[in-house]
Amino acid sequence: MNGDTRSLPMLEAIGLGHRYGPRQALEGVDLRLERGVFHALVGPNGAGKSTLIGLITGLLALQRGTLHLDGLSLPAHPRAARRRLGVVFQQPTLDLELSVRQNLLYHAALHGLGRRQARRRCAEELARVGLAERADDRVRRLNGGHRRRLEIARALLHEPRLLVLDEPSVGLDVASRASLNDHVRALCHERGVSVLWTTHLLDEIRHDDPVVMLGGGRVLAQGPSRQLCRRTGSDSLPEAYARLAALEETPA
Repeated sequence: MNGDTRSLPMLEAIGLGHRYGPRQALEGVDLRLERGVFHALVGPNGAGKSTLIGLITGLLALQRGTLHLDGLSLPAHPRAARRRLGVVFQQPTLDLELSVRQNLLYHAALHGLGRRQARRRCAEELARVGLAERADDRVRRLNGGHRRRLEIARALLHEPRLLVLDEPSVGLDVASRASLNDHVRALCHERGVSVLWTTHLLDEIRHDDPVVMLGGGRVLAQGPSRQLCRRTGSDSLPEAYARLAALEETPA
């Protein structure tokens, strides 16, 4: 797609549907992510979050609906779309026996960065996540919070426009969770990166964050956290989600 895409959403999905054999994992999912904004995707296990992330990242083939990233159709332009996307998966994917720098350089090579550019980008991202002095350490020596920061640095090496993080704070202590959350939000404000942060820990979401609530493979509600609370007459996001989920389960 040619021309200026800045007026388009960073990601737009319309009518997504996905099946695993007879099981319907997603049904009629619409999603719109704006540029330079922190978005939260929430829902319990089995809600369809992982399937949706799989479709966005290209790990799953699109069965039904349309999906555009930065104005590009993901099925039609998978390589160009992937260059605009950075991903931090729920399960760690770092090589623990390699050094911090070696992990980044390997990823940079996969994205076609030249040697000089790769080293420059590695130095920049390690400095941003506070790991510049650990560049020659084996990843095994890093704690959980630092490993997550390294995965974010790795995902940003090729300067993507959308960063997708699938349950990135699982297994971290409270302080590390808060630090990681603050760091990702700073990427939105300082660098204009769009973020999709999936979580079942609703205390990681702030009042003005755009939220997509999934349940049973469907979108239960979308909108700023504060607005969803007001719409459901709830005092908190967990309460709002519980009420929306209950309405979904109520027979027509």
